[in-house]
Amino acid sequence: MTGILGHNYIAGRRSVAGDIRLQSLDATTGEALPGHFIQATEAEVAAAAEAAAAAFPLYSKLDPLRRAEFLDAIATEIDALGDDFVATVCRETALPAARIQGERGRTSGQLRLFATVLRRGDFHGARIDRALPERTPLPRPDLRQCRLGVGPVAVFGASNFPLAFSTAGGDTASALAAGCPVVFKAHSGHMATAEWVADAIIRAAEKTGMPKGVFNMIFGGGVGEILLKHPSIQAVGFTGSLKGGRALCDMAAARAQPIPVFAEMSSVNPVIVLPGALKARGATVAKELAGSVVLGCGQFCTNPGLIIGIRSAEFSEFVAGLADAIGAQPAQTMLNAGTLRSYASGVALLKGHAKVTHLAGNEQAGNQAQPQLFKADVSMLLEGDHLLQEEVFGPTSIVVEVADHAELARALQSMHGQLTATLIADEQDLDDFADLVPLLERKAGRLLLNGYPTGVEVCDAMVHGGPYPATSDARGTSVGTLAIDRFLRPVCYQNYPDRLLPAALQNANPLGILRLVDGVSSREAIV
Repeated sequence: MTGILGHNYIAGRRSVAGDIRLQSLDATTGEALPGHFIQATEAEVAAAAEAAAAAFPLYSKLDPLRRAEFLDAIATEIDALGDDFVATVCRETALPAARIQGERGRTSGQLRLFATVLRRGDFHGARIDRALPERTPLPRPDLRQCRLGVGPVAVFGASNFPLAFSTAGGDTASALAAGCPVVFKAHSGHMATAEWVADAIIRAAEKTGMPKGVFNMIFGGGVGEILLKHPSIQAVGFTGSLKGGRALCDMAAARAQPIPVFAEMSSVNPVIVLPGALKARGATVAKELAGSVVLGCGQFCTNPGLIIGIRSAEFSEFVAGLADAIGAQPAQTMLNAGTLRSYASGVALLKGHAKVTHLAGNEQAGNQAQPQLFKADVSMLLEGDHLLQEEVFGPTSIVVEVADHAELARALQSMHGQLTATLIADEQDLDDFADLVPLLERKAGRLLLNGYPTGVEVCDAMVHGGPYPATSDARGTSVGTLAIDRFLRPVCYQNYPDRLLPAALQNANPLGILRLVDGVSSREAIV
């Protein structure tokens, strides 16, 4: 890549039809980066969606092994991006090079993980109930079910993960694995990064012979609504704010043909610190928890934004230690000026609330985020005050002290849906507070014990989702191999001849897929 072109990506080609120029900025200095980007016109957005729709019949019918080769090729191209690429991402996001290099590895790793899913074939969910012509009083027809891609998917990139939740991130990877072409809406905070990665995807598509239109990308503000409303789009992946995610959900529901929006939106990720653990290692927990709060300038969707404990001398000592640890943390540059403004606004709201006490942190000033710690009265939780239910995106957390076990349970019961919920506990705590586990199961997608929620492993078992407003659909996840389920739908074939069935359902089972045949799991051919 020799320079930024800034044109939209449509059907494997670069397109420029509009005249609205967009600029990418250095997140630290505010200086304009070289090159500019052209906002997609309404016609270009439609062309991108239609290119994806044209590619879908071809791409979705490819042997899954071919799609796996494509994903592996994208991973290889991303891994090959050099120091200039890393420097570009660092300038656009103010994230350090080590973080970007690690995130690049996570991005290519999850692409390869989905390639593995395609090769092992369990995503098909193949089920076969063979005909029972002699059954009385009525015979049973031959019924065979597997899961197929839903169609073209619109993906909106996240600001805080310019690689792993962006152009070739988890939503794109899982949609492509499912057989669904993608139209990606580039995030305005890192458009140059998006172009580098989009070029890598296009190179991989060309090298592996993928159909034109399997991946498309558009730039610009306001184009997302046009994209979502295009009739070719059949599902949406989104990571961002509650306001933005909810707006997309409402627009999708209002379409003539409503479509699902899989939005990851807002979570305060409560950490419950129990008495036994406090007595044994309260000082250590305070230091570790402070590190989690400020990690990456608090710009993680799993940032621990609410810390709850039962009133005691040990809890008071823990809070004092946590305040000291937070207060000692340096200011950090945020992803962009808009993120900093939002953070400063959230901190000001907390400082201005009569039931909130400021415990630690320097006055917010300048172009960096100052870490903060607050303490809120438990009545705010019990009475449903939205201030404790909506995340302040940045390096801040809120302590809530409850009177006893019963009030702790009531406080947790009052909480909205979360991505994570954490127990810091010793063995006796686990016995004494066992009733909290089923309560937290109803509130969060991932339950942690004696760990910290920042850091999400990409694997088969991971759930990065949860009840609303953490996500718009608690049945899915945006991290881990289960993410492919969002972009698949079941199709049943009744009395179809073998030659017209998907390979996963054919008697010979040419792909060797694990199937449920007459209630029994098997990879054997049907005789």
